[in-house]
Amino acid sequence: MEIKTKPQLDTTFKNEVFKGLSSFPKFLSSKYFYDKKGDRLFQDIMAMPSYYLTGCEYQIISSNTKTIGELFRDRKNGLDLIELGAGDGKKTKVLLKYMAENDFNFIYKPIDISENAVEMLSNNLADEMPTLNVDAEAGEYFEVLDRLKGFNKRKKVIMVLGSNIGNLKHPKAIEFLSKLKDTMLSDDLLFMGFDQKKNPQTILNAYNDDTGITAAFNKNILTRINRELAGNFEEAKFNHWEVYDPETGTAKSFLVATEAMEVSIQKLGLTIRFDPWETIHTEISQKYDDKTVRWLAAQAGLRIETSFTDAKGYYKNYVFRKE
Repeated sequence: MEIKTKPQLDTTFKNEVFKGLSSFPKFLSSKYFYDKKGDRLFQDIMAMPSYYLTGCEYQIISSNTKTIGELFRDRKNGLDLIELGAGDGKKTKVLLKYMAENDFNFIYKPIDISENAVEMLSNNLADEMPTLNVDAEAGEYFEVLDRLKGFNKRKKVIMVLGSNIGNLKHPKAIEFLSKLKDTMLSDDLLFMGFDQKKNPQTILNAYNDDTGITAAFNKNILTRINRELAGNFEEAKFNHWEVYDPETGTAKSFLVATEAMEVSIQKLGLTIRFDPWETIHTEISQKYDDKTVRWLAAQAGLRIETSFTDAKGYYKNYVFRKE
């Protein structure tokens, strides 16, 4: 007699993959694009001319380094600089260098879901800025928010760059901003990047390059399922597809099955059937304007103190305080 045992959904990854692929329509979270291979692919994406976000934010921080740095400074007690989704730290290093060279008393705490990214950034900073006080941590945003409340002995500045908030639908973004607000004291600042609404073709080009790098990045989630959960996805049978709705400012990424198929994931005890042209929704990338950002902030109990934009007005970094 065959005895079937319930699969052990003992990790967040297992739980979310099981839920997403058992749903209709199917979905997976973009946070699982990132592992060593995914990190390399995202570096390649950021280097693409069509992926304007990184260059615009780098320009903003490079052009306003002193203004931003002095906004962060606390001459009396120093500060804790906490970055969520730190990645390779390329843009942040501009600020860190200014702060290190201008007698800021601070600890830099980078946090990223990718352990590989955290380790690489820590090692790079140890080589490039050996006197910098770095306290790195791997973890998801919502997991670390409660721990941020412990940073209450002096001013803290929370940074979220790369328009990472764009991966959240508005209700979830308000929840995230509210939780950030709950960790903040009156002198604390939130410095956050928001990709702005613009020519829809410019946005589509950023997420749908001709070289296939973005497609490989999206498909990396299938690679991870195959490797870590004993799946048998055939990546070549899925197309990467990007759409953008200029009315809502929502860009969406999908993996589209090009034929009918069955996929089994051994460690989940799961067999999934795909119809031809059925989709897996993998990512949203929300775009904003000032009105939307003010609304999100107000809903979360925050107010905009100031903002900085690039030369083309493609992107903005907003500074928020607790209401």
